Amino acid sequence: MVNDMNNQAVILFDGVCNFCNSSVQFIIQRDRSGYFRFASLQSNEAQMLLSEQKKVPSLDSIVLLENGRMFTESTAVLRIARKLDGLWKAAALFLIVPKPLRDIVYRIVARNRYRWFGRQSACMIPTPEQSRRFLRMDELEEG
Repeated sequence: MVNDMNNQAVILFDGVCNFCNSSVQFIIQRDRSGYFRFASLQSNEAQMLLSEQKKVPSLDSIVLLENGRMFTESTAVLRIARKLDGLWKAAALFLIVPKPLRDIVYRIVARNRYRWFGRQSACMIPTPEQSRRFLRMDELEEG
């Protein structure tokens, strides 16, 4: 898998969700080391990566693939935050809150994300500067 080869984690996100796309931009700006790579859940790259998993998440969840493990919902969000530059690392303290309680909040946002933030008709296209942060099929096929 690509993140095993490059010591990087992969974030899979809903590519048509405005909130999710804004979150990816937020992460890119605060991940100057380039630890995270991205693919939309709707992409062939994501489907290939998820085919390696025992349990496949729905499109309602962000997915973090890190060190051979899959994290979803609030756990994924908080594990991502702890790798970001600045004070965002402190958000990882919320990992001590029981997962069922954290996921209630996560699911409320996930269920309403299109209504509150809107959606696009197609997945976002990264800028030329950002494109190296997004997975490509040829990278996955090499690994």
